[in-house]
Amino acid sequence: MILDLHTHSIKSDDGRAKVDNYCKWIHARSIPIDGFVLTEHRQFDFESDYSELAEEHSLTILKGSEVETEYGHVLVFGVTEDLVEEFDFSSIRIPLATVIESCERHGAVPVPCHPGRPRVGMSAHLQELGVPMGVRIVEVYNGGSRGAEDEIAQEMARTQGYLGIGGSDAHIVSHIGRCATRFNNSILNEQDLVAALEAGAFEPVTFRESSL
Repeated sequence: MILDLHTHSIKSDDGRAKVDNYCKWIHARSIPIDGFVLTEHRQFDFESDYSELAEEHSLTILKGSEVETEYGHVLVFGVTEDLVEEFDFSSIRIPLATVIESCERHGAVPVPCHPGRPRVGMSAHLQELGVPMGVRIVEVYNGGSRGAEDEIAQEMARTQGYLGIGGSDAHIVSHIGRCATRFNNSILNEQDLVAALEAGAFEPVTFRESSL
């Protein structure tokens, strides 16, 4: 099963895509993914229910978050109401250690995203801040990467022994599915996603050339 683990809808301040339009685009362009995760910026969207839309289009539509730390941006999968009480998701400088420790307590998974990107990627802060404790997975394929950003992320993952995921980082409809993650098992809900990530039963994939 292949999921795009990093997407944004109009719920994000810089997102311009409606979720139903993502679904229509996936089918119209035969994008080879089985679903996607909406990782809205600095929030978790408790309000939206995409279950009917997912059933209508035979897709898995899950929700996560993208938070901001001193090491750059971090995707969080398996967000719960208790986790949201642990730290301020809207802050632009949450300590990464707080995110990691809080996720461990509440069964969520933190994943630094686009880590090869200047300023908002983890690799840009390693020389100043050192290698953070507790990171296990990073995003090694990002659909919005430029130049050598993915290569920097992949080298960091090899050096530090991190597992890698892929995500499109789509903010507009036509970018969905540029990069994604292949799972060994079916992912039907956030709990399945967390379990698969914790088990390491996945690999990053890219369809960037075919989805431009």
